Amino acid sequence: MLTQELIIKRRAKEPLTRDQITGFVNGIVAGTVGEGQVAAFCMTACLNPLTRDERVALTLAMAHSGITLDWSGENLGGPVLDKHSTGGVGDKVSLMLAPIIAACGGYVPMLSGRGLGHTGGTLDKMDSIPGYVSQPDLATIKRVVKSSGCAIIGATSDLAPADRTMYAIRDVTGTVESLDLITASILSKKMAAGLSGLVMDVKFGSGAFMENYDDAKALAESIFSVANNGGLPCTTLLTDMDQALGRTAGNAVEVIEAVEFLRNENIDQRLYDVTMDLCAELLVLGKLAANAAEGRQKSEEVLKNGQAAERFDHMVYDLGGPRNFIDDYRTHLKIAPNAHPVYAAEPGVVKSINVRKLGYAVIELDGGRRLVTDKVDHSTGLIRIAALGEKVDGKTTPLCVIVATDKAKIAKAEALIREAFTLAPEGTSIETGPILRDRTTP
Repeated sequence: MLTQELIIKRRAKEPLTRDQITGFVNGIVAGTVGEGQVAAFCMTACLNPLTRDERVALTLAMAHSGITLDWSGENLGGPVLDKHSTGGVGDKVSLMLAPIIAACGGYVPMLSGRGLGHTGGTLDKMDSIPGYVSQPDLATIKRVVKSSGCAIIGATSDLAPADRTMYAIRDVTGTVESLDLITASILSKKMAAGLSGLVMDVKFGSGAFMENYDDAKALAESIFSVANNGGLPCTTLLTDMDQALGRTAGNAVEVIEAVEFLRNENIDQRLYDVTMDLCAELLVLGKLAANAAEGRQKSEEVLKNGQAAERFDHMVYDLGGPRNFIDDYRTHLKIAPNAHPVYAAEPGVVKSINVRKLGYAVIELDGGRRLVTDKVDHSTGLIRIAALGEKVDGKTTPLCVIVATDKAKIAKAEALIREAFTLAPEGTSIETGPILRDRTTP
């Protein structure tokens, strides 16, 4: 079928066959389908949602548009597992989850991305570690996963190349928000990684990619349906992002919080809960635990006894980072020299937080990107971020502390932070809901 006929058929809401969709995706990679035709297809998907079978076909075609990782010859001795988050301010869960799962007997080739907009990127966090190679070749990925149990890295250009082309076109044609295309984009890279189980953390709230709960739930259901019908066992969790996840937002500062978590120091309860919930579900998917309760127990055990920290340390060294990083992390991580506390005008209790504005504050400090080409200052960010229901004042307990390289940029970041926090009078009781709001399991 000619590409234009396929587009006309899709525009008329006539379902496409798997072969038609596969041919279209292969044409993107081969260059026989033009950018205008890709844009037209994306717009039809945005205006006329795909059927479930079309979603599955598109995702599988994109997953197999390049090299797919095959772990069958590696004799790993355990399942290949991964977690993906739709992103949120302060979301550093991947840094703890990967080594915890590895310490429990799983193998985690965690293909991560860079930050764009108000949410941070896992690769940017890992790039704050001196010498760490966050985008190695496929041979190195396999070697490190086998020896360390996990590798937090970026996808190579050979994995799901059709997604890279399609995403760039979606970005400039106003079709990024298509539920079908988001689903295919996320899952195609995960399927290309050769996984035997995936847990999805779909976030909602002011600090998330999707603020509205119903939109986030629709995405979670779409991912669950496509993954499981496409042969990838998947569990989805819906988690709250109406406050920062943990007490830091940035890059090196988040790595510090993650390392201290693995060292069983200064652990934020909300960060702990979502990490353990995701680990538990992933261990069940990988048949390393009989149920979520057992999965959580095993995860907590390897965290407390230091085995997870050892896995993280091994991974960092295997990918070019410093030896004994888990012990000497403060020596190796560069933190901006200017620390500026942001105090409330009057004492009070944190009533609500516009978390998106905290993410924008990090961008003002060059800790994030406005454009893909922007250079990131890994040393900047926010620390000691106040949580909902906590008391703050004008002298001792700040809303947060800005760490910056350029003093001139502190004022803009501070203005956003002040706008982000809404306070209630002292003594007010603030109710907060559970961080985990819903789950869908196979």
